[in-house]
Amino acid sequence: MPFFLTFIFQFNYSSGQPAPESITDKIYGNTLSLLLLPQSRHEISEIKMADIPDVALSSLGVTQYGNFSVEVVDPVSDYLELMENVFDFPLIKSLLTRPDFRFIFDAMHAVTGAYAKPIFVDKLGAGLDSISNGVPLEDFGHGHPDPNLTYAKDLVNIMYGENGPDFGAASDGDGDRNMILGKGFFVTPSDSVAIIAANAQEAIPYFKSGPKGLARSMPTSGALDRVAEKLKLPFFEVPTGWKFFGNLMDAGKLSVCGEESFGTGSDHIREKDGIWAVLAWLSIIAHRNKDKKPGKKLLSVADVVKAHWATYGRNFFSRYDYEECQSEGANKMVEYLRDLISKSKAGDKYGSYTLQFADDFTYTDPVDGSVVTKQGVRFVFTDGSRIIFRLSGTGSAGATVRMYIEQFEPDVSKHEMDAQIALKPLIDLALSVSKLKDFTGREKPTVIT
Repeated sequence: MPFFLTFIFQFNYSSGQPAPESITDKIYGNTLSLLLLPQSRHEISEIKMADIPDVALSSLGVTQYGNFSVEVVDPVSDYLELMENVFDFPLIKSLLTRPDFRFIFDAMHAVTGAYAKPIFVDKLGAGLDSISNGVPLEDFGHGHPDPNLTYAKDLVNIMYGENGPDFGAASDGDGDRNMILGKGFFVTPSDSVAIIAANAQEAIPYFKSGPKGLARSMPTSGALDRVAEKLKLPFFEVPTGWKFFGNLMDAGKLSVCGEESFGTGSDHIREKDGIWAVLAWLSIIAHRNKDKKPGKKLLSVADVVKAHWATYGRNFFSRYDYEECQSEGANKMVEYLRDLISKSKAGDKYGSYTLQFADDFTYTDPVDGSVVTKQGVRFVFTDGSRIIFRLSGTGSAGATVRMYIEQFEPDVSKHEMDAQIALKPLIDLALSVSKLKDFTGREKPTVIT
């Protein structure tokens, strides 16, 4: 009886970043070559397992097993040392120890719980009660360790409460994503990376010479583009996936980058970094308030964001996730959209919007020349508005349809509108154009961010 054997592994490249397309394509090519070999050449006759006793992970040091060694290190101390070289810790501590500033970090019972107390409490002086869900648990305390408005609801309720803290943040299961909140105020990931980039040189010592370049994933809003233009910095729009940022970083072309899926980072490492993003925001708030005497009203997270909008304009942005859709219907919807864009042309009218172009995003890596196609169906309109559709492979069951809606608003008087109200005409257009309900049967999204 035939059977299928699947090997799944994660391969990080020379600088620790996810392997670039040029490498994964070669690995895939080798698997195809294997399939072409005569049957006798690729039959598995035995499986060898390494017989290594359990390692005491609570004890630092090296354990030797013959010619094989296992070293247990303290990642928290290594990371803390790196962060002290990136940020001005005395500046951040001056903020976190102010009696008129309240801070909360929700580790969501995930890995950053091990980092939160040593960094925020022991080193930076925050109160122990500022750490929420700080004990890492295998089942994440029966929660979903996803830092967004739906799954981090406890933190959202605290921040929007009658006497909420001044600054709130959360990080996800493996510590690479983040959510930033002010008192009664949510910072979208698209705005977050743009604001970090705009303030990096003056607020973060690591960037004292200025960022080398900026980049975002294609579905992320154009807020970062406007910062790059104003600061005259190289800018890159890449497919979703951190490996594309890593290539640019290794080539010295990129310093600050982010994705709308709550991932933010810089070239201090080759992955997105949730704790780094929280420290970056605390640095900005601390820098803006460094001369404020006790008793004087502090500039808040909302103040910083609104000042940014006043300078750059606001990119209203929202993402609709339709999780666990039937794959057949979701794939048919994407094929329908690809057929639609093949017939579209500049100047076509979509309701009150005029099409600038429509495509299925293709990316040519400026470093190694690799090409990635079919990365998301885009409708880009002449006023800068965009609607984008992607199928995500990150869901645990079925297909996840992601719909992204964005509209640029330069008028300051409209900046404080609720995003869902400001975007409603564009959301209605996106649902109509895609026939999403017809193809997926879904009335409402699972998550709105």
